Amino acid sequence: MVFDIKRFAVHDGPGIRTTVFFKGCPLDCWWCHNPEGQSSKPEMIFRAGRCIGCGACQAACAQDAICLDGGVASTDMDKCILCGECVEVCCAEAREIAGQEMTVEEVMTEVRRDLAFYEESGGGVTLSGGEALLSCEFLLALLRVCRAEEIHTAVDTCGFASWETMDRIREHVDLFLYDLKVMDDARHRRYTGESNELILRNLQSLSQRGHAIRLRMPVIPGVNDDDENIRRVGALAAALPHLEQVDVLPYHRAAADKCARLDKVYRLPETYPPSKERMSEIAHKLRGYGLRVRVGG
Repeated sequence: MVFDIKRFAVHDGPGIRTTVFFKGCPLDCWWCHNPEGQSSKPEMIFRAGRCIGCGACQAACAQDAICLDGGVASTDMDKCILCGECVEVCCAEAREIAGQEMTVEEVMTEVRRDLAFYEESGGGVTLSGGEALLSCEFLLALLRVCRAEEIHTAVDTCGFASWETMDRIREHVDLFLYDLKVMDDARHRRYTGESNELILRNLQSLSQRGHAIRLRMPVIPGVNDDDENIRRVGALAAALPHLEQVDVLPYHRAAADKCARLDKVYRLPETYPPSKERMSEIAHKLRGYGLRVRVGG
């Protein structure tokens, strides 16, 4: 189940890349900037501001799941079967279904469109999400095809997977983009729904085996931007046998609008992006551990 394929991505690994977003994630991060990737099932995205109240979607819905309320269409998701008929007739493009089943060959057809850009820029394919490791068999098949066609591969992962899963795919991955969110386990459980023990153990195991890794740390004010967490991240990263760099990524509020379109509650409504000064301070502290650090993707 794929919910997006972005061409010409420049923040998901080296060079110009095509990023494939898998649907479904084992974590439930409060700040997740891709909330449409959390569920493994297709979902309806509705942009109320685009709706012109024409009623075409209501007429097309065989399930009688759509009604007009104050000139804006609303959908009863208990009735909706996500058939996509309403999406097809919406001339205002207010409706979209996030998530579609794709075959390996269908994904590779999109990937191959930009082979020339990969070769010229040192780019390739990034498999992201959601969490790509949840779809291990499909992920492994994609990685093998990319390897056979000499396309550079990166896997963007939260690291929450069994070592058996990680072990199956790791030899086919050129670069791991590995999320590191919160070091304190209790705080990690609160803000992601899961312990970080498995995540940290997998990170250390990959590094000990010599894999190319870039740590990616989202900086969320009030959640993980305190000096103690930064210190623990720096100490951990400095102790890893193999690490290319640390990316510190400033929190942004794009997910607030996405949650509204998905009829979900955004859980950090009062949190705003960190200042450039604070991001520079964090990068400086991490560089003090001898790390190569980049602010931004």
